[in-house]
Amino acid sequence: MLLVLLLAPLLTGFVRKVKARLLRRRGPPLLQPYWDLAKLARKEAIVAESASWLFRGIPYLVFAMTWVAAALVPTFGTGLLFSWSADLIAIIALLGGARFFLALAGMDVGTSFGGLGSSREMMFATLAEPALIMIVFTLALIAGSTQLSTVAEFMLSPDVGLRISLALALVALVIVALAENARIPVDNPATHLELTMVHEAMVLEYSGRHLAMIDLSAQIKLLLYVSLIACVFAPFGLAPVAASFSAHMFGVVAYVGKLAFAGLMLALFETSVAKMRVFRVPDFIGVALMLGLLATLLRFMSRGF
Repeated sequence: MLLVLLLAPLLTGFVRKVKARLLRRRGPPLLQPYWDLAKLARKEAIVAESASWLFRGIPYLVFAMTWVAAALVPTFGTGLLFSWSADLIAIIALLGGARFFLALAGMDVGTSFGGLGSSREMMFATLAEPALIMIVFTLALIAGSTQLSTVAEFMLSPDVGLRISLALALVALVIVALAENARIPVDNPATHLELTMVHEAMVLEYSGRHLAMIDLSAQIKLLLYVSLIACVFAPFGLAPVAASFSAHMFGVVAYVGKLAFAGLMLALFETSVAKMRVFRVPDFIGVALMLGLLATLLRFMSRGF
């Protein structure tokens, strides 16, 4: 739990730094997200008069649910203390709950921007969550379980082979990860354009320590999806159950390397494509839903697929 909490701001800072270098700019320091969180935590939280008690408590609830979901994903080893609860369906439920409460917070104050962002977020979720469920079905049919440690151990075994359904599930999961984290081409986390923002519109009224919790939750969520992709589709380096201390240290090094590679690919992708129109986003996420459905159908048709 401490590992994902400490590395989440570093991953965000690394992506920003690489994007700046690709654009031939110096960019912010690598540790800038830590300083921003510390600065926001020291500031006073300004709350609107029309806000209810939900508005004050939701940032902490969203942070807790996202942090627990990220900590359940195997990072450097399988068979850890809470590996029995690291179920894909439980993780999706935690993320769905955090999304629901964040959308509720966007509508609580009653501003037009908050309601706009919440409605867009839930519209995208109606396609993203079924796509995630179809990906989980595909992995469960192949590995025989939705428990992440079991899935990772199966992916490390020679029984997995090359499967079309896994390739389709990987592409679908990447699309869902971009949409869930409000990254380009779905949303641009670096801008505050009223007509295009989704995530920023919901949290526009937050400030101080409340905004620090929201920002840290978004950083942990990005780390969660990167860890999930690495655990399922690139599980090399994961220390097995009852492994030695050196094996776990190698797992930590391999995990940090996976994060760096994913951050590099994300920065390269975001500097290569443009943000799409808001009304084109459902089509983009719908591709992930269709790929997940096709992967599940292929698995039903043939065990070799």
